[in-house]
Amino acid sequence: MDFATLAGLISGILIITYAIASGSDLEIFLNLPGFLIVTGGTISAVLIKFPLKICIQSFTAGIKTAFIDRSERPEELISLAVELSNIKRKSGNLALENIIVKNKLFKKGVELLTDGHDEEFIKKVLQLEITNSIERHEVGERVFRAIGDSAPAFGMIGTLVGLIQMLSQMEDPSSLSKGMAVALLTTLYGAIIANLIALPIADKLQMRHEGEYQYKSLILECVLGIEKGENPRIMEEVLNTYLPGSSKNVTAHEPN
Repeated sequence: MDFATLAGLISGILIITYAIASGSDLEIFLNLPGFLIVTGGTISAVLIKFPLKICIQSFTAGIKTAFIDRSERPEELISLAVELSNIKRKSGNLALENIIVKNKLFKKGVELLTDGHDEEFIKKVLQLEITNSIERHEVGERVFRAIGDSAPAFGMIGTLVGLIQMLSQMEDPSSLSKGMAVALLTTLYGAIIANLIALPIADKLQMRHEGEYQYKSLILECVLGIEKGENPRIMEEVLNTYLPGSSKNVTAHEPN
């Protein structure tokens, strides 16, 4: 669980709610027509931009990615790569079959090694896997960014609707409040949906995708280093360039 995302969302909602409730009755900020204009219009716009299946998959995957931190430790990956390199240098590619590799991409790279494929083929297959994976994740970011772009726009549309309703009933002052409520609250709803939910999640997804790309690039370097039969200590030094300065503490062991 990513507690930063959860804490930010909950604290934002609570602070806004408290600020509203402390200054007035909370019920006056609840307006069903205005809420329907913003949410209905936003959903409709997103469905026009993306196919229904992609919208559902991207929204579900995006929520999971934003609220669940599944990041892996690159230090452990480098340590495993050094171990596999030592085994290959001692016993050959077939000995790698006995090593348990949890990461799917790394496991596929090891399987390609044990099958005897050359460096060019392995690099091509893994790069294609990385590209396809990142593209699938980027769609989720685009869906949330589309929500963030559309919600304020439909908030403004709701404002125009409310103003038109208000102006059309100038002869009945008692009806002006309904139009004014729609006019102002739709802008509020759109701003909250965009700036507290959709755009922050889109930015979080972008950050996760960038980190995932770097991690998978590290996996590619690990597999290619093993395939080339590089000295484990030298390979470790190269792989450590992917780590933050404080994390460069993996120690390689030369084969006996």
